[in-house]
Amino acid sequence: MKEILYESTRGGARNVTASQAILQGLAPDGGLFVPMTMPHLDDGFFAQMSGKPYQEIAFAVSRLFLSDYSDEELWDCVNNAYDSKFDTEEIVPVAKVGEKTYFLELFHGATIAFKDMALSILPHFLTRAARKNNVNEDVVILTATSGDTGKAAMAGFADVPGTRIIVFYPKGGVSIVQERQMITQTGDNTAVVAIHGNFDNAQTGVKKMFEDRALKDRLKASGFVFSSANSINVGRLVPQVAYYVYGYSKLVADGVIKNGDPIDIVVPTGNFGNILAAHYAKLIGTPVDKLVCASNKNKVLYDFFNTGVYDKNREFYLTSSPSMDILISSNLERLIFEVADRDAAKTAELMKQLVTGGQYEITDKMRENLSDFETGFATEEQMSSVIAQTFNDEHYLMDTHTGVAAYVSREYEKRQDPVKPILLASTASPFKFAKSVMGAIDPVYREVDDFELLDRMVALTGHPRPAAMKDIENAPILHDRECNVEEMEATVCSILGLK
Repeated sequence: MKEILYESTRGGARNVTASQAILQGLAPDGGLFVPMTMPHLDDGFFAQMSGKPYQEIAFAVSRLFLSDYSDEELWDCVNNAYDSKFDTEEIVPVAKVGEKTYFLELFHGATIAFKDMALSILPHFLTRAARKNNVNEDVVILTATSGDTGKAAMAGFADVPGTRIIVFYPKGGVSIVQERQMITQTGDNTAVVAIHGNFDNAQTGVKKMFEDRALKDRLKASGFVFSSANSINVGRLVPQVAYYVYGYSKLVADGVIKNGDPIDIVVPTGNFGNILAAHYAKLIGTPVDKLVCASNKNKVLYDFFNTGVYDKNREFYLTSSPSMDILISSNLERLIFEVADRDAAKTAELMKQLVTGGQYEITDKMRENLSDFETGFATEEQMSSVIAQTFNDEHYLMDTHTGVAAYVSREYEKRQDPVKPILLASTASPFKFAKSVMGAIDPVYREVDDFELLDRMVALTGHPRPAAMKDIENAPILHDRECNVEEMEATVCSILGLK
């Protein structure tokens, strides 16, 4: 297998192994790690893999990107990640919804959201990376969440020897169920902090700590080293690539398409990691035509793709698809580096402009390199309408984030002739956003208690309540820390008992 090494999007690190990139999370210069050369699936891969279980494709994709891990190590990671913690043996079912749309159901893990797909395996990648690189310190996973990453990361890392995990989330900026999942999380090595601010404040604060040399020295003196579970970590990105490769192979196996036929992929998008993974799936050889970036009312990405200007200086909206309530899409930096023809200096300059002025504009040549992408957005009303219509027409219930993607997908279809099969990333269980989902079907449900609504959903759909919902309803609250944005570093130091 060809060795795949990594470099920073800002030029400060090159020839970094996969395990080193996973261990560091963020590059020392603040950039994100990307492969120096993109690996490629073997000819005949999809013919060979058609009908194979999810684990085999996850292994094959991981093996492409993580070339300094042995096959034995990767199989151990895969088998520990994708097991009975998922509520279906398939791991990722594909459901036909409509004439040519296929929902890639990424929500069958322990926290019923797509983050489980990567965060079930990242702890195994990370602990092996530490051993490979002779790291003796405890690894501190520091992460910001807009709702789902936090719980999924804590569930993955809870009580993993040699690790600690600290999660920051915006108080009032996540659903009741999302918050309850986090603040009831068990594990002696877990900590959750609500900040008085929004997700972008949390994400910026976390990145600032990663870049703080003095803080890193204090950590090391106390036996700790930082790493990340956010999608900035390449160990999160690679498992996400795998499920798009699997989705295509599943469509081939089910006779929806012939091997080699192109499909389009639609992804509800906030921090840009999930759609970037779809883009990487295309780059390594999956026959994908267009990647459709679906935004909610916070349509900073929609505006970027249409104007070439990324501008976070705008009103921030709290919506019923909170994991997309983001104005700084961190993973877009990886795409910017790519469309700038891997010009690290240009990428660093644009990212500096984002920090200092809140916006940047790409060149006309860079815009031409974005031709693989289409975009659309959905208002709250449009998202609700497609949830209700799909349930009434097909008795299929989707969550609010998937509802955004479904509306954008329908609008995109109207512009296509002929329409290719569409693989749509369904990113969370409708049970996770019961009030918004049920309220879309009938406004009377908006007055019903969140947990009572779960029983109503069971009766309406015939699907059992997910185990993740049963576990949290009466669980004790174990985390009640709150802080202001400027107190984040002090809070981390307090939790870790730094000298």
